[in-house]
Amino acid sequence: MKSINLKIKNSSGITLSSKLELPENRETTTYAIFAHCFTCSKNLNAVTNIAKALNSMGIAVLRFDFTGLGQSGGDFSETDFSSNVQDLIDVASYLAEEYHAPKLMIGHSLGGAAAIYAGKQIASIKAIATVGAPSSPHHVQHLFQHSIDEILEKGKALVQLGGRGFTISKQFIEDISNTNMKELMDTLRKPIIILHSPQDTTVDIKNAAEIYGYAHHPKSFISLDGADHLLTDSKYSNYVGKMIAQWVTIYLE
Repeated sequence: MKSINLKIKNSSGITLSSKLELPENRETTTYAIFAHCFTCSKNLNAVTNIAKALNSMGIAVLRFDFTGLGQSGGDFSETDFSSNVQDLIDVASYLAEEYHAPKLMIGHSLGGAAAIYAGKQIASIKAIATVGAPSSPHHVQHLFQHSIDEILEKGKALVQLGGRGFTISKQFIEDISNTNMKELMDTLRKPIIILHSPQDTTVDIKNAAEIYGYAHHPKSFISLDGADHLLTDSKYSNYVGKMIAQWVTIYLE
């Protein structure tokens, strides 16, 4: 695996810390973009393992930190779901200009929902994969439900997520409340694979059933039996990468 560190400017002029990983000793025109989970980063173990598994099967992967997270610039409190989607669109444009247009969009958790929204808008994307994704971006609100009143009253509030403090804005809540996954997927005509664990306690598996129900064929589902939401055990993230790589071959030239 060959890794290239990149600094990609999004449409707002903010620098997104990115890493492009290319298969060793082989040429490829199949590029994927990975959207990480809410408040996570491109360096989450599950993300790196999935990228390596895809690389081993000939797929290049660009993983990056959303605005305000990880090593990217910007203020997280000024971001929302729509800005995440725009980051994905901007990164796809960069790939198309500098390397090859991406054909596969992959997203984990809220990043999975963003992958669907962005994947629909990017013409070069031929297939979409979600891992532990919510059937509505609004689902993420349960993580800071105890602070909703304060956020709405004051415009923003500092909340603790995974032991770290993040400022959540009223704008973020309003944005996720105005998204409609079913409505969007009514017009989505791209192959999709949904991977989810029955034991996921962060995003219940019923979300996978709802996404599957919304989607048009061709659509596929893989149960990650025994995995937690973050795919902490590396055997699951390796499995996810290999399954996505095998699945997508029939949809790409």
